[in-house]
Amino acid sequence: MEKMFREAMGLAKEVSSLGQGLTLPLTSLRTHAQPRRYFGSLEELAESIRRQGILQPLLVRPVGEGHYEIVAGERRYRAAQMVGLSEVPVHILEISEHEARLLALVENLQREDLNPYEETLGLLDLLSQELSRSREEVVTLLHQMRNERRGKSTHNVMGNPETMRVEEIFRVLGRMTWESFVQNRLPLLRLPEDLREALEAGTISYTVALELKKVKDGERRAELLEEVKAGLSLRDLKTRVRDALQKRRPVLIWHREAAKKLAKLDLDRLPAEKRVEVEERLRALLEVLE
Repeated sequence: MEKMFREAMGLAKEVSSLGQGLTLPLTSLRTHAQPRRYFGSLEELAESIRRQGILQPLLVRPVGEGHYEIVAGERRYRAAQMVGLSEVPVHILEISEHEARLLALVENLQREDLNPYEETLGLLDLLSQELSRSREEVVTLLHQMRNERRGKSTHNVMGNPETMRVEEIFRVLGRMTWESFVQNRLPLLRLPEDLREALEAGTISYTVALELKKVKDGERRAELLEEVKAGLSLRDLKTRVRDALQKRRPVLIWHREAAKKLAKLDLDRLPAEKRVEVEERLRALLEVLE
C-alpha cells in the first residue's frame, strides 16, 4: 500500500509536465467520485478553453466497451461540454479502480484551488482508503492521537502502524501536519450549512468560517457573513464576534451558589437513591467541564 501511495504521488506530480496525449470523444467518458464537489469558475475555464484549447490532458482509465473513466480532469471535462467540444486530449492509464481512486485523491489534493472543506474531505478519504477504515473511524483515530500527544488520553495509539502511516501520509503530502489538520480542519466538518456553502463557494476563508461558527444566532451570523463578503477584515470580525458573544452571555450567579453547596456536601449522609443521582450528575458535569 505504501509503495502504491508513493507511486500515485509521483504520477500526480508529473501530470503537469505530460505532453499532449490521444483524443477521445466526450461521449466515451464518464465521471468518477472525487474530493472536488464544487466546480466554481467553470465559465472562466470554459472561456480559456475556447481561446487556447485544453492544455493539460485528462487522465482516464478504460472501463470496457469503448468507455473510459475520468481519473483526473473532471473540471476540464465539464468546461469542455460548456464550450461544445466533441473530443478532448487524454492520457490513458492502465490502473485498477483502487489505484484510480488513490490517484484521483492525491492529484486533487495537489491542486492549489481545492477549497479547504473539500481538501478536508479529500484527506479524510485518502486516510480512509490507506487505513481501510471509515471516515468516522479516521476522525476518531486523529482525535485519539492528539489527546495522547497532549497527555489527555490513555489509548496508547501513538507509535502503532496506523498512526505511523498517518504521520507518513501527511509528511509525504507536505501540505500540513496531522496536528494542524486536527486543530484547524476537522472543525470544518461541524460548520452550519450557510458557512459550509460559503466556504465551498470560495467566498470566505476557513479561518473566517471557524470564527463565524462561534455565533449560534443564525440571524446575527448571516449579518456578519454579509459584512465579511463586503470586505470586513478578520481582525474586525473577531471583535464583532466577541461583542456578539458577550451580549448573549448571561451573568452566572447560580454556579457560585452551587459551588457553596457542593463544598458542604457530605455524600455519606444522603439517602442511597439520592446519593446515586448526585454522583451521576456530578460525573456528567465533570465530563462537560473537561
